[in-house]
Order: sequence, then structure tokens, then C-alpha cells
Amino acid sequence: MLNKKGRTVFFKKPPVIRSYASVVGKKEANGPLREYFDVISMDAFLGQKSYEKAEAQLQKTAVSRALLKGKIAAEQIDYIMGGDLLNQCISSSYAIREFGIPFIGLYGACSTMSESLALASTLCACGAAEHCAAVSSSHFCSAERQFRFPLNYGGQRTPTAQWTVTGAGSVVVSREGEKSLPRIHAVTFGKIEDLGITDINNMGAAMAPAAASTLAAFLEDSGTCPEDYDLILTGDLGVLGSDLLIRLLMDNGINIRTQHNDCGKIIYDIERQDVHSGGSGCGCCASVFCSKIMQDISAGKLKNVLLMATGALMSTVSVQQGESIPAVSHLVHISCGEV
Repeated sequence: MLNKKGRTVFFKKPPVIRSYASVVGKKEANGPLREYFDVISMDAFLGQKSYEKAEAQLQKTAVSRALLKGKIAAEQIDYIMGGDLLNQCISSSYAIREFGIPFIGLYGACSTMSESLALASTLCACGAAEHCAAVSSSHFCSAERQFRFPLNYGGQRTPTAQWTVTGAGSVVVSREGEKSLPRIHAVTFGKIEDLGITDINNMGAAMAPAAASTLAAFLEDSGTCPEDYDLILTGDLGVLGSDLLIRLLMDNGINIRTQHNDCGKIIYDIERQDVHSGGSGCGCCASVFCSKIMQDISAGKLKNVLLMATGALMSTVSVQQGESIPAVSHLVHISCGEV
């Protein structure tokens, strides 16, 4: 049921995206995509006692809503794949423990949404599962506390910094489904790229080379070109990283300027909301893809899409030790019909 060429796995019988759901916080709801989100919480704690518990609630709500929209019970899900930015992926494990679904925990940093979706699709396509779920989340306050400074410290943010999205997204993938449902045709798993960036406040520069490597590999493996796609969507490169990605690909004769957009650029009104270089975090790609993008694919407004989330694979320890920031990017090819 699978064909592999280079780094890309092609599905002979593409699995379907059965349902999807997104949950976001107040700042994201004040951005340009408000009407597309399934659930909006104006409370940063989501009724919980800590930001970490609030992030787990984001994931729990996203999974519950996706199951509800797909008219499928938790007991029917063979595996759920998820991850987040916190130590040992605690948001995911605490969120998913109540569902009683076999759990595959992932850490791809901000690439986790495309990583989990790629793995869920592969399991369904090869016959190892009938239904899988993918989920990812981030929370501005929990991420700031872990990776930077406590919020009440009031530290200044550099111009290249990005704003961690408070949000989550979940997708239910099925081995079979109605012909009208969006289908996943191929996935490309990324290699770790590291060009020596050490600035924790410049994630776009650290992750852009990984996105360029993965996209170039997919285009070569598939024998396609950027013009074959309506949208080439990266996860959270932001303004700076998006510009760098375009330049890196142009150096290799690949022009994606017309087809490319980035979740970190569209989730906020960058000028009005003062998020510097845009959005980031596991919840950035997850909430944007599981809202406007999937709605546009389902409606036929987008017929052929490449989703390519990127992740910076550092930790607080590695940064304090002066290590550079390695990055990875995974790609998923989605369409609303046969290709």
C-alpha cells in the first residue's frame, strides 16, 4: 500500500482526513482568523490552576471536538499521536490519559503537527490502523516560563522574536472514507539541519534551512514543481524565516514566492498586535491548519496543498551550554480529490 522514493512515502490508497478541530486563546481570537476557530477561550488558564494544565486542556478540547465532528468514539481510534513544547510532553500525556487511546508521544518541537499527521497517515495507509488522531499544542505563558523568563519579569523581546501561539489543533485520519473528504497522498520526513544559529530569539533563521531541505527533497521525489500546488504552507517561520526560506530555495532554482505562506504570518495581525516576527509554537501550525486551511481544502478553495511544519530541536540546557539550534521539517501532501 506504500511506495517510497528518496525521503518520500507515497500512498497507493490515500487515507482521508475525517475531521479536524482547533482551539485558541484570546490573542489568537483577536487576530484575522477568529471566525475559523472551533473553540475560543478568553481565559488564559482555561479554568485550570496553572498554565501547564491550561495547555493540557487545550489539547483535550481539540481532540474531543475533532472526535465529535467526525462522529467517531474514542474507542474507535487505534492510536493517537501528539506532542507539545513542555518537558517530557506533559501537556499531551495529561490531556490524552482520559481518552484511553494508545498514545504515541512525539517531540518535533514546532514541527509536531505535521510529524503527527504524517505518522497517523502512514499507519492508516499501510493497514496498521483504521483510525488515528494527531494533535499538538502550545501556550504562550507555559512556553515563556520554560524557555525564556517568567512573565512578570518584563523582559524585552528582540525584533526577530516570535510570539508563541496559545492554541491546539487535532485531526482524525481514517483508512477509508467518502470520496469528498480531503486525502493525504504523500509524506516526506525531514532530516536534521543545523547551520550554526545560536540565538534562541531567532527561530525563523534556525528552522528555514530544514524547510528548504524537505521541500526540495519532496519536489525531486515527486517530480513536481511549486506551480503544481495552490499553497505551500510552513508552520511558524514567521516573517524573517519565510523570507530566508524563499532565498534559500531561489539559490537552488526553486521559486515558491507565489505559492508560499506561513502560519506564523497569518494567525496574527503582525502590525497591529505587536508580535514582532509573527507566531510560533506547536499550536501555531496546529490551530491554523485545523481551522482556515482545512476549511478551505474541504470547500474546494484549495485543491492541492503542501503542509510543512518546522521545529527547532533545542532545550534550555543546550542553549545555556552554547549549543547551536538544530531543526527539522516534515511535509504532508493533501488534496481535496485525486491527483
